[in-house]
Amino acid sequence: MLHIVLYNPEIPQNTGNIARSCAATGSVLHLIEPLGFEISDRYLKRAGLDYWHLTQVIVHPDFEDLLRRYPDAVFHFATTKAPRSYHEVQYGPDDFIVFGCETKGLPESLLSRVYDRCVRIPMRQEARSLNLSNSVAILLYEALRQHDFEGLQESGSLTGREDAVSPWMDYV
Repeated sequence: MLHIVLYNPEIPQNTGNIARSCAATGSVLHLIEPLGFEISDRYLKRAGLDYWHLTQVIVHPDFEDLLRRYPDAVFHFATTKAPRSYHEVQYGPDDFIVFGCETKGLPESLLSRVYDRCVRIPMRQEARSLNLSNSVAILLYEALRQHDFEGLQESGSLTGREDAVSPWMDYV
């Protein structure tokens, strides 16, 4: 399963939205302290809706703790300073994708050590960045796409029945 890492997240609503994406995809969410909010924050809980029971959240006191716990893991680092686009990378089914905090991104001291594993989302030069939860969704679903969305439902219906007809739709 994929792992999403938030390095010092500051906005509880973003983290809640990301937790919901992790729940929907079976991904693990790792939070690196310090956090800009309490885990019990009502905005965090509200943004995650009723998906918390589907979400595995692991809080780490620092990034080094994460590295110690997963010494053989493959890491990708999302940053606007990256040399290549996120879609040019081959993601493994158990890889970790690391995102920085909303206002500062990932620290330069970290990026300089892992520059060859950094990826970016293409955008206009005038734009500084995308919203953190949007960025996570883009990279997460690219990694899942590369593995044919293994284990995820790929189709749906309005009522759970394939032959259902919508009551609000007119047919000619």
